[in-house]
Parts: sequence; structure tokens; C-alpha cells
Amino acid sequence: MKIAVCVKEVPDTTAEKRIDPGTGRLVRDEGDRMLNEFDKYAVEEAVRLKEAGAADEVILISLGPEKAVESLRQGLAMGADRLVLVSDPAAAGSDYLGTAAALSKVLEETGAELALLGSEATDARSGVMAAALGEASGRAWVTSANSLAVNGGSITVERQSDDGVDTVEAPLPAVVSVTKAINEPRYPSLKGIMGAKKKPQDVTSLAEAGIDAAAVGEQGARTKVVGVETPPARTAGQVVKDEGNGAQQILDFLIEKKIV
Repeated sequence: MKIAVCVKEVPDTTAEKRIDPGTGRLVRDEGDRMLNEFDKYAVEEAVRLKEAGAADEVILISLGPEKAVESLRQGLAMGADRLVLVSDPAAAGSDYLGTAAALSKVLEETGAELALLGSEATDARSGVMAAALGEASGRAWVTSANSLAVNGGSITVERQSDDGVDTVEAPLPAVVSVTKAINEPRYPSLKGIMGAKKKPQDVTSLAEAGIDAAAVGEQGARTKVVGVETPPARTAGQVVKDEGNGAQQILDFLIEKKIV
């Protein structure tokens, strides 16, 4: 069985972010970039499944700029076998649906029966990509997996829900997003880091990947940013000194703000 892991290059989480007011998009060519932190859990789970004999190949797939290879190579250093990166100027501005359409095409070409994703990306935090990819690829999809087991032609997932933990069984092929509770990602060894540079890293255009350019990028986006505003500066808080009436002061404040 082959496992594909959808990964993404994101801006350094500790760096200040800037939105381009003209495009409404995050500026990605400034500062350091890195492999999305949440994707490491998906890579780790895929590598563990391979080490346990449940898979024979782990393939990283992504959509992004060509230089993203440098960040995504960390997934190869962790134990993934190869990387397929779709990089094309026409893909700039892709929304979730466009990204899912592109990734589903690559997923189909890899022949992977199981696709894993992190629960969200640190530059967007939408958490919808697993569902979008599942729908785009026509696969069963499960989100927020705390554990995952492969049983022949199906998978068993324990997933976090509002009411506790649900146990879900789904047929392969499938798409699953994993949470940080599923494992602890390994630190790449020096051997792994050096070996990652020699592993296949295929950078392909939309046309080469057989992806319809009209379905991605700004021209294919079904969502649009209509406005961007800088959040107001944080104001000083109000200190309540309890002189016997502290509870009443807090209640009055909450009433004033129409919270209660």
C-alpha cells in the first residue's frame, strides 16, 4: 500500500505576518519558511505505518512555490520516500477548493490508497482541507484522528468529537486528517537529513500534472477576500480592586459589554 501525505510550506510561526492589501493574500516571500507544524504528525504516522509493514511507500504531495522543496525536505528526512510538488505561477491565489482539486489529481497519479493530512495549517487554521480533498477525490474522509489502524481494505480511526471520542471504520481509499494526540514526531537524524537530499523530489507544472488551470489560482477560486484591516492596538486592561464589592464590579463590567 502507498500512503500520500499532503504537506504545506508556511511562514515561520514566530515571524510577523503581512497581508498584501492589493491581493488580500498572505505575503509568503518574506522571512523564513518551514514545513507546517501540524503536517509533521501526518508524516510521522505514515512513516510509522510503513515501519510496521502496513505500507511500502510514503509520498509527500504539495502545491506551492518551487523553493518550497527546501522546507518540505524535512518530511523526507523524517522517513518519507519521495516528494511531488506542483509549482506553477497560474496556481497562485488558489483557495481550498482549488488546492483540493490539484492535490486530488496528484493523489490519483501516485496510486496512494491512504492520504493523510495535518489537522490544519498554521497560516490559515481552517481545518477544511481533509473534507475538501475527500470530496474532490471521491474518497471516504475522516477528520481529527487520535489513532489510526489499517485493516486490509479498511481503516479504523478514533477521532475527537464534541461528545468525546468516536470510533469510525472507513473503506480504502480514504483521506484522514490527524491531530497532535496521535503521536510525537521524530527529530530527523543527521543521516536522515543528508539522505533526504538524494531522494526523488519531482517539481511539476499544472500542465505536466494534468491539472486544469481554470480550476485553480485566482481564476478558479470560489472564495474572495473583500477587505483587509489591521487589528486595533491592544488597550490597557481594567484592574478591579476588591474592597468588598469586587464581584459586583465584574458583574457591572460584563453587563456593560452585554456579555451577561
